[in-house]
Amino acid sequence: MWFKNLLIYRLTQDLPFDAEALETALASKPARPCASQELTTYGFVAPFGKGEDAPLVHVSGDFLLVAARKEERILPGSVVRDALKEKVEEIEAEQMRKVYKKERDQLKDEIIQAFLPRAFIRRSSTFAAIAPKQGLILVNSASPKRAEDLLSTLREVLGTLPVRPLTVKTAPSAIMTDWVKTLAAAEHFFVLDECELRDTHEDGGIVRCKRQDLTGEEIQLHLSTGKVVTQLSLAWQDKLAFVLDDKMVVKRLKFEDLLQDQAEQDGGDEALGQLDASFTLMMLTFGEFLPQLFDALGGEEMPQGI
Repeated sequence: MWFKNLLIYRLTQDLPFDAEALETALASKPARPCASQELTTYGFVAPFGKGEDAPLVHVSGDFLLVAARKEERILPGSVVRDALKEKVEEIEAEQMRKVYKKERDQLKDEIIQAFLPRAFIRRSSTFAAIAPKQGLILVNSASPKRAEDLLSTLREVLGTLPVRPLTVKTAPSAIMTDWVKTLAAAEHFFVLDECELRDTHEDGGIVRCKRQDLTGEEIQLHLSTGKVVTQLSLAWQDKLAFVLDDKMVVKRLKFEDLLQDQAEQDGGDEALGQLDASFTLMMLTFGEFLPQLFDALGGEEMPQGI
């Protein structure tokens, strides 16, 4: 149970997040299979385990874990286009007339409805950790759209969820550019060997470096011509490695072996115990890591009125 990515949201009001009440709210919108004529469904699932008795809210100390699942039928656009083209050609040949847009759209809808029951089904899950005492919701995704799907559905079942993406006072690209220029990051952070550089001019170039010595002349030359760092691989203490981008998205999180070994020792022999131990240790680590990350980026920005 180690998050791979991190989108960070700030609760703008205190919410009690009573586990029992939250469980009841999530149970009002459970995940379910797509019906034969449905394109997509979305609902909550048990983050750990399966079965009717598995709770939809996992509680560990001061932290809560929830998960949502999206199920969608996949219809390749090329298949629909080919079927539509064939149908249009058939009508035009048999009836000796042109098929115009309104009729084309209607035919396309009919084709989609006919194909839906035979379409492939894709399932994807998104996890979110709630830390009420820290006033944070952490979503295990690098996609703001997927995170918003979960948060908006959570808002729907709770009636309210006052959150906003967490922002910092200094643009992350400015801080990361300075770290690479000066060859030194903030305390507790270390620059690794991967970055993305962008020219700030319209239609400017992009340079992506992997397994590259970022202290070398080539990188410094790019920076001297005005490029800025928009993604940078970093390490924090001896516990985490990750990539930070200019939108404050933490990607490709890797928890070092010492944390994983500790969770394995704490979790005992049962699978649920292992999952609970890794979740708890992950959240305690985030509790130390995130404030230091915010400070390194100039501190959290708090909009007026909040």
